[in-house]
Amino acid sequence: MKLQPDRLDGVNAIAAHDAQGIIVNARRWTSSVVVPGQGEVRGWDCAAFEALTPAHFEALLADTPEIVLVGTGARQRFVPPQLLRPLIERRIGVECMDTVAACRTYNVLVSERRRVTAVLLLG
Repeated sequence: MKLQPDRLDGVNAIAAHDAQGIIVNARRWTSSVVVPGQGEVRGWDCAAFEALTPAHFEALLADTPEIVLVGTGARQRFVPPQLLRPLIERRIGVECMDTVAACRTYNVLVSERRRVTAVLLLG
């Protein structure tokens, strides 16, 4: 399903999402991915929701987000607060939703020039 224009000036844009992957800035990702509003889009070394650790969220601090969207795969799941401690302690907002909803929400927030980072699990 196509979500937004292929590219917004100066920001990373999620163009599409399907069962095989996510397209960001015309590149297809077939595994978990970190999409900051600006800066390098990169793979996320977490393949499954059950494998999440505080270190996964600590690594997101380098993007200096004001909000982190966690795309939890095909269905919405909530990340336990103890895993989110690195973000919570720095007063960074966190929203958990299924990955399709996270992709849509990310594009809205980035188009508003918000400092958002999306971490997207597939499956």
